[in-house]
Amino acid sequence: MTKTIFEEMGGTYVRRGDYLIPCLTLPAEKETVIGVWGQRHKRYLREHKKATYTTLLTSGNLNSYLVNIDEQAQEMFSRLVEQMAECEGVTEQLKATDQMAWIGAMNNIRGRAEEVIYTNLIYS
Repeated sequence: MTKTIFEEMGGTYVRRGDYLIPCLTLPAEKETVIGVWGQRHKRYLREHKKATYTTLLTSGNLNSYLVNIDEQAQEMFSRLVEQMAECEGVTEQLKATDQMAWIGAMNNIRGRAEEVIYTNLIYS
């Protein structure tokens, strides 16, 4: 019996009854912790970009890709919050004098920074 292309490439089969089933395994991928931004992007890929998700998963690059997205998003979030707070005059002095105004301003800034990240990085 001649070898199949799969067998020529080093693949093997397991017999289950009358069928030969190929032994397929995903490539080993380094276990890393994926943050909140990476998890949100993963959910977006899984639900809306199925081909991209499957390609990354089967090539063994999904975790490293998501960790990279998470790092970019976290860096962008910190930078945006800092820049917006500086532009709007939300300072430590305001925090010391009127805590509720500072909290309201910072929550507003954080919400806008999250929207920018969702639009430009997570859902794109």
